[in-house]
Amino acid sequence: MQDNPHLEDAKRALLDRLLRGKTDPIPDKISRIVRRASGAPAPLSWSQEQVYRHAQLAGRFAPDSRLYNESITIHRTGPIAPEVLERSLVEILRRHEAWRTTFVEMNGQLVQCVHAVQELRLDVVDLRNLPESERERTALNIGQASAQQPFNLAEGPLLRFQLVRLSELEHRLYLTAHQIVLDGVSAYQVFLPELVALYEAFVSGNPSPLPEPRVQYSDYAYWQRNNLQNGALSEHLNYWQKQLGAQPPSLHMPTDHPRPEVQTFRGAIQPFAMGIRVSDAARALTRAEGTTLFVTYLAAFVALLSGYTSQKELVIGTVATTRNHAEVQRLLGYFLNPVVLYFRLARHLTFRAVLRHVHEAVVDALSHGEMPFHMLVDVAQAETDLSRNPLYQVQFSLEPPLPALYPGWNLTPMDLQSGGAKLDLYLVLDDRPSGTLGRLQYNPDLFEAASMQRMAQHYQSLLETATAAPEKQLSELAQYSFCNEFPHLRYT
Repeated sequence: MQDNPHLEDAKRALLDRLLRGKTDPIPDKISRIVRRASGAPAPLSWSQEQVYRHAQLAGRFAPDSRLYNESITIHRTGPIAPEVLERSLVEILRRHEAWRTTFVEMNGQLVQCVHAVQELRLDVVDLRNLPESERERTALNIGQASAQQPFNLAEGPLLRFQLVRLSELEHRLYLTAHQIVLDGVSAYQVFLPELVALYEAFVSGNPSPLPEPRVQYSDYAYWQRNNLQNGALSEHLNYWQKQLGAQPPSLHMPTDHPRPEVQTFRGAIQPFAMGIRVSDAARALTRAEGTTLFVTYLAAFVALLSGYTSQKELVIGTVATTRNHAEVQRLLGYFLNPVVLYFRLARHLTFRAVLRHVHEAVVDALSHGEMPFHMLVDVAQAETDLSRNPLYQVQFSLEPPLPALYPGWNLTPMDLQSGGAKLDLYLVLDDRPSGTLGRLQYNPDLFEAASMQRMAQHYQSLLETATAAPEKQLSELAQYSFCNEFPHLRYT
């Protein structure tokens, strides 16, 4: 690797901040987020408006759609006091207005309505009477049923909890929320740490150890609208006009079924787990190349897609955090913005070269990731096509790292599915010390489950080969990993 210098430390740090929600000290010239005037109506953030508008559109074609339902499972190994857990959840609702907010149109404008904290009666299901062999499956079915119940954005509430007892020392707390109030940082780095801290304090008879939030999500939304509408968008606009001036090419994925004329928003998931050996190899290459694990995993996915499609120009999506100010780092809410990633490849490129290209493309795109998505669509002058998502149909993301917690607490977002999907295909990875969990969310009107199982296997095979021999060219990687088994997918 001597002939391939490390990627610039400054760009690596920037990429890590943009992906993981980290923040740097804010220069004096940048407006700080402060509390808005008491009683003043709060608009939706740009991200919330994008979710709201798309949810309304999907509802026209799929009235029972749950495509914006997000579910996580809190695993508690050890005793639990439901009344203390309930008190802890009420305190979290008190601390975070975003989780007691609904959304309505008022005088032609979308606004947030923040409600008072309501009494919470935690739904507790006791499975200890069942045979031990049936408890896990029954608990999963209970969580699944909750994950598939739709929400009403105007009426709320936009989240629900359910506690399932499997034994004296094994519990599941299911949280299902509308995505308009939840993102990965909220789940991994705010909600779970706060829940554990509050529960451990309350069960010991101590007061809350948590400081009060400095601002609320509605303050951020109010600030964002004013800040971005006062000229801060011009730099982002110039970048995307150059990047998307000509409408980017669609990704022509091979599918099992013809594309319906109107997007159905039906969804299913294919979970998988990468062993520690493959995960460690990806981490080692990441360190050697001076990039981030997001880039390494994405580069392997891009290489896979290039083999599947035989395209040299690929457009996929990801999400950028908008938690770029210290005031919102510890807030619950939705701080993600869709971002277009445009890759230009050639069959002779080595995986190491692809890695560098992906790194540069991601840094550039995420540096302009605050551009509202509907404005990106306008910039690209994308034609209306009801059969697919505008700009991209395939997306990739990596969950934020899970902080160290008290023993006996854990979280997974991979075991429940809502039955909805916003895109053709969405690969989500969750890196853990024991290995990397994966989930392919897909539309079953396009793909069969067996195809998704093969894709998960192909992805892991390609990643294993690429990390072991990053000097291999894309054509070699494709052929070595899956084209012998599926000749029609050969890279040309």
